[in-house]
Amino acid sequence: MNTENVRPGDTAMLRRVAFASTIGTVAEYYDFFVYGTAAVLVFGQKFFPSSDPLIGTLAAFATYAVGFLARPLGGIVFGHFGDRVGRKKAMIVTILIVGLGTFAIGLLPDYHSIGMLAPIALIVIRVLQGFGVGGEQAGAVLLTAEYAPPARRGFFSSLVQLGAPAGFLIPSGLFALLSATLTHDQLLDWGWRVPFLASALLVALGLYIRLRTEESPIFATIQRTKAISTRPLNEVVKQFGPIIVKGVGAKLIEACTFAMYTMIVLAYGKSHGIDQGMMLQTVIVAVALELVTIPLAGALSDRIGRRTTFLIGALLHVVLAVPFFLALNTGHRGPLQLVMILAISIGHCLCYAPQASMFPELFPARVRCSGIALIWQIGSLLGSGILGLIAVKLIQATNGNSLALILYVVVLGLVSVVSLIALPETAPRRRGGDLYDWGGASAADQSAETAAAFASSSQSAPFARH
Repeated sequence: MNTENVRPGDTAMLRRVAFASTIGTVAEYYDFFVYGTAAVLVFGQKFFPSSDPLIGTLAAFATYAVGFLARPLGGIVFGHFGDRVGRKKAMIVTILIVGLGTFAIGLLPDYHSIGMLAPIALIVIRVLQGFGVGGEQAGAVLLTAEYAPPARRGFFSSLVQLGAPAGFLIPSGLFALLSATLTHDQLLDWGWRVPFLASALLVALGLYIRLRTEESPIFATIQRTKAISTRPLNEVVKQFGPIIVKGVGAKLIEACTFAMYTMIVLAYGKSHGIDQGMMLQTVIVAVALELVTIPLAGALSDRIGRRTTFLIGALLHVVLAVPFFLALNTGHRGPLQLVMILAISIGHCLCYAPQASMFPELFPARVRCSGIALIWQIGSLLGSGILGLIAVKLIQATNGNSLALILYVVVLGLVSVVSLIALPETAPRRRGGDLYDWGGASAADQSAETAAAFASSSQSAPFARH
């Protein structure tokens, strides 16, 4: 099919692109989260043996964090690739990188077999995975956003965000099933490898579907008019540096809390003697509900605005910090599930869903992929990687005292709130049109408008209409 004949809003192609982006993102996040679950449950013993189980878990999670270090580099490379060569081609390469890395971990000998070579090989694979995931999200959300009609861009773009909860649920469910059906020794011996090897099927499906989609018609227009930026990274940093900084600040609360609620709390629960099976089941229930609430939050962002939706979610995280840890400390299933549902299924989705449309709307088309990649991956590196590692270290340093983690969530939440207030509203329905000529105005032509929008937003109330 010729992309020049495809228009943004084309219903049939939009559905195909949204489905392809979502399935591919599920595969990508499956690969990334399967490691995070294994890091907490088994990798401390298999690759980082220690007399102190918490030390082994900390080392395993540190290797998980190493993957985030490579994400900004992957975002830069594939953001450049997406702006120069195409959104679709970037997505095909990233899914191969991450998928092959995950399959390789499933075949990797452990520490008892090859000694220090085992954790070294694991770190190398994690770096490659982080590099691939770094380029995934920008291309996936952007391809869908550029096909979607402006009035429903928030809803359709949010469908791609389903990849994170689905990609978390599948490996978590597999580990829960394996934990329930295998003995502890069987799980440590060979059971943990099953989710890694099974990823090949999901990656193959995602790759097949992505190969059958068409390139973004907006990128095709940029190619045809020879408006492609020769140095998109330099251009976006020079013209939109303040937007990137504030976008990263806005993302922190979402990035840190999802990693904390879905993985770090497992380590926290372990240090308090809370049953791991119950903890994992609680997380699975809460994340499963996001499969419904994320599209609803995306549709809400079309109606009341991206920034407003995002702000409500950030403030909810701040408000729920104390009751969440109080419920966690009791270890009772009912209160814990209730607060977890509110924190993840409502708080996280209100932050996560609008990002898929808000971040693309902050940049003109010629540098859009690079701009999104920088915000997404630097925010993920800080929120889920570096700050996530600090959160695990806080558990160890305070002997599991929840006060440090409560302050951790509150401070990051307030940073995100301030950053969001400094950003303009981008939803076309709230603005009366797109912030930019969505099809390809140059960054140079639009930089003055961005500065004016930022000045206006910083002087208005957080929920004011722009």
